[in-house]
Amino acid sequence: MRAWRVTSPGPMATRPLTLVDEATPEPGPGELLVRVLACGVCRTDLHVAEGDLPVHRAHVVPGHEVVGEVATAAGGFAVGDRVGIAWLRGTDGICAYCRRGAENLCPASVYTGWDADGGYAEYATVPADYALALPSGYDDLELAPLLCAGIIGYRALLRAELPAGGRLGVYGFGASAHLAAQVALAQGATVHVLTRSPAAQALALELGAASAGDAADPPPEPLDAAILFAPVGDLVLPALAALDRGGTLAVAGIHLTDIPPLSYDRHLFQERQLRSVTANTRDDARAFLRFAGAHRLRVSTTPYPLGRADRALADLAADAVTGAAVLVPDLG
Repeated sequence: MRAWRVTSPGPMATRPLTLVDEATPEPGPGELLVRVLACGVCRTDLHVAEGDLPVHRAHVVPGHEVVGEVATAAGGFAVGDRVGIAWLRGTDGICAYCRRGAENLCPASVYTGWDADGGYAEYATVPADYALALPSGYDDLELAPLLCAGIIGYRALLRAELPAGGRLGVYGFGASAHLAAQVALAQGATVHVLTRSPAAQALALELGAASAGDAADPPPEPLDAAILFAPVGDLVLPALAALDRGGTLAVAGIHLTDIPPLSYDRHLFQERQLRSVTANTRDDARAFLRFAGAHRLRVSTTPYPLGRADRALADLAADAVTGAAVLVPDLG
């Protein structure tokens, strides 16, 4: 099979990925072998490729937004079933965090495309207990971004504690943000999008945002909650400053550039909160996918053949992708 491996982590200009031909992986006990039908291209993949995240598995195959067809069955899944492979791949199930329902904080957690090979390939494996059933009504390209961009955006929305009918600010408007904004809109929120991309601003307004402006500018009204999707620490300050009393800013990324010094009076006083988002639980994933099944989300995608995965990541690094880039092996 063909697969992309991160052979030399570094800037995309240095070509950190290599396309290889190798044997199809063998599933372990309790694992599914999945033929990849589509794999979303996530900013976390970029952090793995460029070395922003430390190496967990040398020469790993990235990709954790995998839509596939079961080729070898296990755990209640049958051959031919369409399943999803997401970021969270395993936890110990016995630590204090797992026991209290916070498996995303498990110290022994492992992740697809970082600790184990992911979906930038023609086949992938996944423990059956961590494979996800997928909603109907979406094609493979549309489903792929739901498996991380959608799930993480959903958890970020929960962490932001947006009140019913509240005012939400969304900073950055890529794959995850354009899905989280639709969830908030479906729940009756007013959404203001702050992003530097004119194309993303246009998409935000088309999806129903009340306003779309530059990321550094204040929104037209105080915010009850905000989510920072752009991995830019400088934006934490204007996002906090835009919050109304008691508002919460959730930072959705796995990596963020350094945050400048905060002013307590301007940024945190009056019970404003700054919260991080760390991965997700399987319950988060299932709840979001149920929501997506009940509320048809518009998923903006740009397909790339598997053989051009390096170009897809380079375009993502250059902010040249509107919506979500998705690899399609059949085009390779």
